[in-house]
Amino acid sequence: MLIRRFVEFGFLILLALLSIGCDSENTSPEKVSIGVVSYGEEDLSLDKYDRFKNYIAATTKSIVELEPTYNELQAIDQISRKQWDIVFAPPGLAAIAIDEQLYEPLFSMGEVSSRQRSLLIVRDDSPIKKIPDLANKKVALGQKGSAAGYYTPLYDLYGLTLADIRFAPTPKTVLEWLKEGSVDAGALSENNFEIHQRQFNETKFRIIHTSRWIPPGLVLLSPNIDRNREQQIRKVMNEAPANITADAGYVPSVKVPEYQQFIQLMKKVKPLETQLQQKPAVLLPEPSTTK
Repeated sequence: MLIRRFVEFGFLILLALLSIGCDSENTSPEKVSIGVVSYGEEDLSLDKYDRFKNYIAATTKSIVELEPTYNELQAIDQISRKQWDIVFAPPGLAAIAIDEQLYEPLFSMGEVSSRQRSLLIVRDDSPIKKIPDLANKKVALGQKGSAAGYYTPLYDLYGLTLADIRFAPTPKTVLEWLKEGSVDAGALSENNFEIHQRQFNETKFRIIHTSRWIPPGLVLLSPNIDRNREQQIRKVMNEAPANITADAGYVPSVKVPEYQQFIQLMKKVKPLETQLQQKPAVLLPEPSTTK
Protein backbone atom coordinates (compact mmCIF):
# COMPACT_ATOMS: atom_id res chain seq x y z
CA MET A 1 0.00 0.00 0.00
CA LEU A 2 2.80 2.40 0.89
CA ILE A 3 4.62 1.62 -2.34
CA ARG A 4 1.43 2.26 -4.34
CA ARG A 5 0.92 5.65 -2.69
CA PHE A 6 4.55 6.54 -3.34
CA VAL A 7 4.13 5.68 -7.04
CA GLU A 8 0.90 7.71 -7.27
CA PHE A 9 2.60 10.70 -5.60
CA GLY A 10 5.55 10.45 -7.96
CA PHE A 11 3.19 10.28 -10.93
CA LEU A 12 1.41 13.47 -9.80
CA ILE A 13 4.75 15.28 -9.46
CA LEU A 14 5.68 14.18 -12.98
CA LEU A 15 2.37 15.46 -14.36
CA ALA A 16 2.92 18.81 -12.61
CA LEU A 17 6.42 19.16 -14.06
CA LEU A 18 5.16 18.30 -17.54
CA SER A 19 2.36 20.83 -17.16
CA ILE A 20 4.84 23.55 -16.17
CA GLY A 21 7.02 22.68 -19.14
CA CYS A 22 4.09 22.85 -21.54
CA ASP A 23 2.99 26.18 -20.11
CA SER A 24 6.47 27.65 -20.56
CA GLU A 25 6.64 26.42 -24.15
CA ASN A 26 3.23 27.92 -24.92
CA THR A 27 4.03 31.33 -23.42
CA SER A 28 3.39 33.97 -26.04
CA PRO A 29 6.46 35.96 -27.11
CA GLU A 30 6.58 39.59 -26.03
CA LYS A 31 5.71 42.31 -28.50
CA VAL A 32 8.00 45.20 -29.38
CA SER A 33 6.58 48.22 -31.20
CA ILE A 34 8.91 50.49 -33.19
CA GLY A 35 7.81 54.03 -34.05
CA VAL A 36 9.15 56.10 -36.94
CA VAL A 37 8.09 59.31 -38.71
CA SER A 38 7.90 58.85 -42.47
CA TYR A 39 6.19 61.99 -43.89
CA GLY A 40 3.92 59.74 -45.94
CA GLU A 41 6.73 57.71 -47.52
CA GLU A 42 5.37 54.46 -46.08
CA ASP A 43 7.07 51.99 -48.44
CA LEU A 44 10.46 53.65 -48.02
CA SER A 45 10.21 53.60 -44.24
CA LEU A 46 9.17 49.96 -44.10
CA ASP A 47 12.02 48.92 -46.40
CA LYS A 48 14.56 51.02 -44.53
CA TYR A 49 13.82 49.35 -41.19
CA ASP A 50 13.04 45.86 -42.45
CA ARG A 51 16.40 44.25 -41.60
CA PHE A 52 16.47 45.99 -38.22
CA LYS A 53 12.96 44.74 -37.46
CA ASN A 54 13.89 41.14 -38.35
CA TYR A 55 17.12 41.36 -36.35
CA ILE A 56 15.35 42.57 -33.19
CA ALA A 57 12.67 39.89 -33.59
CA ALA A 58 15.27 37.12 -33.92
CA THR A 59 17.65 38.22 -31.16
CA THR A 60 15.00 39.06 -28.55
CA LYS A 61 12.54 36.34 -29.62
CA SER A 62 9.81 38.95 -29.86
CA ILE A 63 6.99 39.86 -32.18
CA VAL A 64 8.14 43.18 -33.65
CA GLU A 65 5.70 45.68 -35.15
CA LEU A 66 6.87 48.69 -37.18
CA GLU A 67 4.47 51.64 -36.85
CA PRO A 68 5.20 54.57 -39.19
CA THR A 69 3.37 57.84 -38.64
CA TYR A 70 3.10 60.53 -41.27
CA ASN A 71 3.69 63.71 -39.28
CA GLU A 72 4.90 64.90 -35.90
CA LEU A 73 1.41 65.41 -34.44
CA GLN A 74 0.58 61.71 -34.80
CA ALA A 75 3.97 60.84 -33.31
CA ILE A 76 3.43 63.13 -30.29
CA ASP A 77 0.14 61.35 -29.61
CA GLN A 78 1.78 57.92 -29.76
CA ILE A 79 4.63 59.05 -27.50
CA SER A 80 2.30 60.67 -24.95
CA ARG A 81 0.31 57.43 -24.72
CA LYS A 82 3.58 55.44 -24.62
CA GLN A 83 2.42 53.22 -27.45
CA TRP A 84 5.95 52.74 -28.81
CA ASP A 85 8.66 50.72 -27.08
CA ILE A 86 11.47 51.90 -29.37
CA VAL A 87 11.27 55.30 -31.10
CA PHE A 88 13.43 56.60 -33.93
CA ALA A 89 12.85 60.23 -33.01
CA PRO A 90 13.85 63.38 -34.88
CA PRO A 91 15.20 66.09 -32.53
CA GLY A 92 11.93 67.86 -31.70
CA LEU A 93 10.14 64.63 -30.84
CA ALA A 94 13.18 63.38 -28.94
CA ALA A 95 13.17 66.49 -26.75
CA ILE A 96 9.44 66.14 -26.01
CA ALA A 97 9.77 62.42 -25.24
CA ILE A 98 12.71 62.96 -22.88
CA ASP A 99 11.41 66.05 -21.10
CA GLU A 100 7.69 65.29 -20.86
CA GLN A 101 7.37 61.50 -21.11
CA LEU A 102 10.64 60.27 -19.54
CA TYR A 103 11.78 58.23 -22.52
CA GLU A 104 15.36 56.95 -22.20
CA PRO A 105 17.95 57.90 -24.86
CA LEU A 106 19.71 54.81 -26.25
CA PHE A 107 21.68 55.88 -29.32
CA SER A 108 22.41 58.89 -31.49
CA MET A 109 20.92 58.89 -34.98
CA GLY A 110 23.91 60.56 -36.57
CA GLU A 111 27.51 61.65 -36.41
CA VAL A 112 28.29 65.15 -35.14
CA SER A 113 28.63 66.34 -38.75
CA SER A 114 25.04 65.30 -39.45
CA ARG A 115 23.52 67.88 -37.10
CA GLN A 116 20.77 69.87 -38.72
CA ARG A 117 19.99 73.55 -39.05
CA SER A 118 16.72 75.28 -39.78
CA LEU A 119 16.43 77.53 -42.82
CA LEU A 120 14.02 80.37 -43.56
CA ILE A 121 13.39 80.32 -47.32
CA VAL A 122 11.80 82.79 -49.74
CA ARG A 123 11.39 82.78 -53.49
CA ASP A 124 14.38 84.24 -55.25
CA ASP A 125 12.25 87.04 -56.73
CA SER A 126 11.02 88.12 -53.26
CA PRO A 127 12.12 91.52 -51.89
CA ILE A 128 12.56 89.95 -48.42
CA LYS A 129 16.24 89.98 -47.39
CA LYS A 130 16.33 89.25 -43.64
CA ILE A 131 14.15 88.25 -40.68
CA PRO A 132 12.82 91.77 -39.79
CA ASP A 133 11.44 91.99 -43.36
CA LEU A 134 8.99 89.21 -42.45
CA ALA A 135 6.96 91.57 -40.27
CA ASN A 136 3.30 91.36 -41.32
CA LYS A 137 4.07 88.60 -43.85
CA LYS A 138 2.66 85.09 -44.24
CA VAL A 139 5.03 82.36 -43.04
CA ALA A 140 4.84 78.57 -43.33
CA LEU A 141 6.09 76.46 -40.45
CA GLY A 142 6.20 72.70 -39.94
CA GLN A 143 4.01 70.82 -37.50
CA LYS A 144 4.39 71.02 -33.74
CA GLY A 145 7.10 68.52 -32.82
CA SER A 146 9.44 69.48 -35.66
CA ALA A 147 12.76 70.94 -34.48
CA ALA A 148 13.73 72.57 -37.79
CA GLY A 149 10.23 73.38 -39.01
CA TYR A 150 8.59 74.61 -35.80
CA TYR A 151 10.62 75.19 -32.62
CA THR A 152 13.84 76.68 -34.01
CA PRO A 153 12.20 79.08 -36.51
CA LEU A 154 9.74 80.27 -33.85
CA TYR A 155 12.70 80.98 -31.59
CA ASP A 156 14.38 82.96 -34.38
CA LEU A 157 11.15 84.82 -35.22
CA TYR A 158 10.54 85.72 -31.55
CA GLY A 159 9.16 89.26 -31.18
CA LEU A 160 7.81 89.63 -34.73
CA THR A 161 4.20 90.16 -35.73
CA LEU A 162 3.22 87.96 -38.68
CA ALA A 163 0.12 88.39 -40.81
CA ASP A 164 -0.54 84.65 -40.76
CA ILE A 165 1.15 81.35 -39.93
CA ARG A 166 0.36 78.19 -41.89
CA PHE A 167 1.42 74.74 -40.74
CA ALA A 168 2.68 72.44 -43.47
CA PRO A 169 2.15 68.67 -43.05
CA THR A 170 5.48 67.88 -44.75
CA PRO A 171 8.68 69.83 -45.60
CA LYS A 172 7.93 69.50 -49.32
CA THR A 173 4.61 71.30 -48.78
CA VAL A 174 6.49 74.37 -47.53
CA LEU A 175 8.19 74.70 -50.93
CA GLU A 176 4.93 74.05 -52.77
CA TRP A 177 3.26 76.94 -50.91
CA LEU A 178 6.21 79.20 -51.67
CA LYS A 179 6.06 78.28 -55.35
CA GLU A 180 2.35 79.10 -55.62
CA GLY A 181 2.79 82.32 -53.62
CA SER A 182 0.36 81.49 -50.80
CA VAL A 183 3.10 82.26 -48.24
CA ASP A 184 5.98 84.76 -48.27
CA ALA A 185 8.51 82.57 -46.44
CA GLY A 186 8.82 79.08 -45.04
CA ALA A 187 10.87 77.08 -42.57
CA LEU A 188 12.38 73.64 -43.08
CA SER A 189 15.59 71.78 -42.34
CA GLU A 190 18.73 72.26 -44.38
CA ASN A 191 18.66 68.57 -45.30
CA ASN A 192 15.03 68.62 -46.48
CA PHE A 193 15.65 71.75 -48.50
CA GLU A 194 18.54 70.09 -50.33
CA ILE A 195 16.39 67.04 -51.05
CA HIS A 196 13.18 68.73 -52.21
CA GLN A 197 14.35 71.86 -54.02
CA ARG A 198 15.47 69.66 -56.94
CA GLN A 199 11.82 68.92 -57.67
CA PHE A 200 11.10 72.63 -58.28
CA ASN A 201 13.34 73.33 -61.26
CA GLU A 202 11.19 76.21 -62.51
CA THR A 203 11.19 78.00 -59.14
CA LYS A 204 14.33 79.33 -57.50
CA PHE A 205 14.50 79.79 -53.74
CA ARG A 206 16.76 81.88 -51.55
CA ILE A 207 17.88 81.39 -47.94
CA ILE A 208 17.43 84.46 -45.74
CA HIS A 209 18.39 82.89 -42.41
CA THR A 210 20.25 79.84 -41.11
CA SER A 211 19.66 78.81 -37.50
CA ARG A 212 21.93 77.47 -34.81
CA TRP A 213 22.83 73.78 -34.94
CA ILE A 214 20.16 71.30 -33.89
CA PRO A 215 21.31 68.07 -32.18
CA PRO A 216 20.92 64.77 -34.02
CA GLY A 217 17.83 62.66 -33.51
CA LEU A 218 17.81 59.82 -31.00
CA VAL A 219 16.72 56.24 -30.60
CA LEU A 220 14.60 56.21 -27.45
CA LEU A 221 13.21 53.51 -25.18
CA SER A 222 9.84 53.69 -23.45
CA PRO A 223 9.79 54.13 -19.65
CA ASN A 224 7.29 51.24 -19.58
CA ILE A 225 10.04 48.75 -20.49
CA ASP A 226 11.37 46.88 -17.44
CA ARG A 227 15.08 47.04 -16.65
CA ASN A 228 15.96 43.52 -17.79
CA ARG A 229 14.21 44.06 -21.10
CA GLU A 230 15.93 47.44 -21.47
CA GLN A 231 19.35 45.89 -21.00
CA GLN A 232 18.54 43.18 -23.54
CA ILE A 233 17.38 45.67 -26.19
CA ARG A 234 20.34 47.98 -25.56
CA LYS A 235 22.77 45.04 -25.91
CA VAL A 236 21.36 43.61 -29.15
CA MET A 237 21.10 47.06 -30.74
CA ASN A 238 24.67 47.85 -29.74
CA GLU A 239 25.90 44.56 -31.23
CA ALA A 240 23.88 44.81 -34.45
CA PRO A 241 25.84 44.38 -37.72
CA ALA A 242 26.94 47.60 -39.42
CA ASN A 243 24.59 47.15 -42.38
CA ILE A 244 21.60 46.96 -40.04
CA THR A 245 22.55 50.02 -37.99
CA ALA A 246 23.23 51.94 -41.23
CA ASP A 247 19.78 51.06 -42.59
CA ALA A 248 18.07 52.08 -39.36
CA GLY A 249 20.16 55.25 -39.11
CA TYR A 250 21.70 55.02 -35.64
CA VAL A 251 25.36 54.96 -34.61
CA PRO A 252 26.19 52.83 -31.54
CA SER A 253 29.75 54.17 -31.34
CA VAL A 254 28.72 57.84 -31.05
CA LYS A 255 27.98 59.41 -27.67
CA VAL A 256 24.35 60.40 -27.12
CA PRO A 257 24.17 64.20 -27.62
CA GLU A 258 23.32 66.59 -24.82
CA TYR A 259 19.72 67.80 -25.15
CA GLN A 260 19.12 70.18 -22.26
CA GLN A 261 19.98 73.33 -24.22
CA PHE A 262 17.54 72.42 -26.98
CA ILE A 263 14.85 71.53 -24.42
CA GLN A 264 15.28 75.00 -22.90
CA LEU A 265 14.84 76.55 -26.37
CA MET A 266 11.56 74.66 -26.77
CA LYS A 267 10.34 75.81 -23.38
CA LYS A 268 10.98 79.44 -24.35
CA VAL A 269 8.89 78.96 -27.50
CA LYS A 270 6.01 77.15 -25.76
CA PRO A 271 4.32 80.33 -24.36
CA LEU A 272 3.97 81.59 -27.96
CA GLU A 273 1.70 78.71 -28.96
CA THR A 274 -1.49 80.48 -27.88
CA GLN A 275 -0.73 83.20 -30.43
CA LEU A 276 -0.01 81.03 -33.47
CA GLN A 277 -3.59 80.60 -34.69
CA GLN A 278 -4.36 84.31 -34.45
CA LYS A 279 -4.27 86.80 -37.35
CA PRO A 280 -2.04 88.66 -36.96
CA ALA A 281 0.18 86.35 -34.92
CA VAL A 282 2.16 88.31 -32.35
CA LEU A 283 5.16 86.20 -31.39
CA LEU A 284 5.39 87.38 -27.81
CA PRO A 285 3.96 85.66 -24.73
CA GLU A 286 0.58 86.93 -23.60
CA PRO A 287 0.91 89.35 -20.66
CA SER A 288 0.41 87.65 -17.32
CA THR A 289 -2.96 88.39 -15.69
CA THR A 290 -1.70 87.49 -12.24
CA LYS A 291 -0.76 90.23 -9.83
